[in-house]
Amino acid sequence: MLQESLIHKALSGIKDPRSGQDLLTAKMIEDLKIVDKQVNFTLVLPSLSAEYKFELHVAIVQAIQAEYPDAEVNIHMTARAPSANQPSSSVPQIRNIIAVASGKGGVGKSTVAVNLALGLKELGARVGLLDADLYGPSMPTMLGLSGERPQIQEINGKPKIVPLQAYGMPVMSIGFIIEPEQAVVMRGPRLAAIIQQFFNDVLWDALDYLVVDLPPGTGDIQLTLVQTVPVTGVVMVTTPQDVAVADAIKAMNMFRMPNVDVPILGVVENMAWFTPAELPNNKYYIFGEGGGARLAKLSESIMLGQIPLVQSIREAGDHGKPSVLREDAITKKAFLEVAQNVARQTAARNELLAPTRIVKIEHQ
Repeated sequence: MLQESLIHKALSGIKDPRSGQDLLTAKMIEDLKIVDKQVNFTLVLPSLSAEYKFELHVAIVQAIQAEYPDAEVNIHMTARAPSANQPSSSVPQIRNIIAVASGKGGVGKSTVAVNLALGLKELGARVGLLDADLYGPSMPTMLGLSGERPQIQEINGKPKIVPLQAYGMPVMSIGFIIEPEQAVVMRGPRLAAIIQQFFNDVLWDALDYLVVDLPPGTGDIQLTLVQTVPVTGVVMVTTPQDVAVADAIKAMNMFRMPNVDVPILGVVENMAWFTPAELPNNKYYIFGEGGGARLAKLSESIMLGQIPLVQSIREAGDHGKPSVLREDAITKKAFLEVAQNVARQTAARNELLAPTRIVKIEHQ
């Protein structure tokens, strides 16, 4: 007599080449019925033309017959198109993809992205971090992973990248693949291929949030991101000064274009004021005031938080232990406030707005 528990065990050992999850967790097995020596079930695929369906079929039969050599395995394959409320995604196990963007470099966008991701994790969420700034990857340094290399794992004959772990959080960056001094010189199509690979060929866990650190400005990487996955929302980073806000407005408006239409979750004003360690109650507005609030108003969103210019933030990034994990009361509180507000804004966005659609660009 075939036992359903052992059939489940066999199926749980097979991974979906697309998401990296086992078939049961990915909810790809339906209508499992055991009759004498027959094992009958439906295998749900994203498309009946999926190139890996034959390899998956063979792997399933071999796994079940390893438990029961005489078993007759009958697999009915079906495709399930995404519903109107569930956009198609190459990473269905990731609930929210949060892009962190800026108009120009030097405003602390990567610092915000790292501390936002770890702040969300500290709040109890399952979080991953993707360094999509291919020209200037900073995650290896900021997370103490310089010199580390990701492993390759084969799933049903397909090579997949296993992200590195930083403080219990999966992280992927091109900085884990190239040498630290190596210049990244690539045209648009190659940049696009790497971003697509970071979603399609990386074994991301089931996550509540994947925080994506974008390069500054509006370019091929931003466009590829919205063409590859449904981006839940964008966090804009700026300093208070006019020149940073002017560039941030341009970057923000790219996401608000009708054919892109990614919601702006809010604005983080970095380097809002300078506070010396010996005078923690003093605030010196080196870069001016009000820039973040102005950008939040123009984006019809909110101020997610203001981060002071404090020496310990720079030291934390250089030493591979981000500020939100340290005991510095000023910076830890500021970044946790940003994380709390991003979580709140994401929940409200998901309740009030339809899921973001993957952008389809039609060439004339």
